[in-house]
Amino acid sequence: MVKHTIQKTPLVFYRSSNGNEPVRDWIKALNTPDRLAIGQDLMRAQWRWPVGMPLCRALGQGLWKIRTELPSKRIARVFLCLDEGMLVALHGLIKKTKKTPDDELTLERKRQKELR
Repeated sequence: MVKHTIQKTPLVFYRSSNGNEPVRDWIKALNTPDRLAIGQDLMRAQWRWPVGMPLCRALGQGLWKIRTELPSKRIARVFLCLDEGMLVALHGLIKKTKKTPDDELTLERKRQKELR
């Protein structure tokens, strides 16, 4: 009988050149129920990577977004990339419009390039 071992994909937070972790700080600033909901979805992505819809959606060029419906009746997005076998949380935001603003996508792509 063949045993299948499930491995957790490590998740780290993007760290700027001055040592700040903006995604971790953003999550910590949320209320506890919202923070737990985002953490649970990040954990699901780690244990089931690669994961598809409805939890995670590819945006192209190695960028993915995780969609979390928050208990506060809002929607959060955490943008990730895969770098050296680890998921890197690049940016997080609360959705206010249907389409993610271009300046937010530009920031995520910039952070992704900094990893290389």
